[in-house]
Amino acid sequence: MDLPVTLFPVAGQWLMLAITAFGLYLTLRRAPWGRLRAATQLNLLLGFAVGLMLLWSMKAGVKPGLSLHMLGAMAATLALGPWLAVVALGLALVGITLNGVVEWPDWPLNFVLMVVAPVAFAHGFQRAVERWLPAHFFIFVFVIGFAGAAVTVMVQGVLASSALVLAGAYSAGFLLSEYLPFFLLLGFAEAWISGAVITLLVVYRPEWVAAFDDRRYLLDK
Repeated sequence: MDLPVTLFPVAGQWLMLAITAFGLYLTLRRAPWGRLRAATQLNLLLGFAVGLMLLWSMKAGVKPGLSLHMLGAMAATLALGPWLAVVALGLALVGITLNGVVEWPDWPLNFVLMVVAPVAFAHGFQRAVERWLPAHFFIFVFVIGFAGAAVTVMVQGVLASSALVLAGAYSAGFLLSEYLPFFLLLGFAEAWISGAVITLLVVYRPEWVAAFDDRRYLLDK
């Protein structure tokens, strides 16, 4: 969803701006920028940014802040790692802002709810699965790649909807009945597309997937 900042009170706008500034600072400090010296890694990041920009430009919605589109946070997080995933999704957000899909004053709000939050959840989901489930190739592909992508986009929908309710933009009842159910359908689509991307990368270019370790998922299996 592309959230207009006008739906939020001034205090909320300043809070999102502060979180955005802190998130950008941490990204600049902790992102493994040295990996981008390799042309393949730089091309992979830019490819994700362009692909997500196109996906985010194709959306459906009838009310301000209530649009639906693919997210791609799990696929980007697995392929690039969480910090470079924030960079890729942030560049995609810059792209749709330059195209006029999002207004510049809305950028911090959408950066927090469409970039930082879903990438953080996707990375946390990945780490939880790695900790509690067996290290198996199909666990990585189907549980993290497919199911994780679906859960991530649904959690993002709940989080953004909660922000809209707290801001007083829409009632919880309206969102529960008229908006959030569509995230179940979006989750299935997200799972198939993100899962297919990760599966293809793992099969043909496993070195391009930062979260995939041959020794963990393939050795002695």
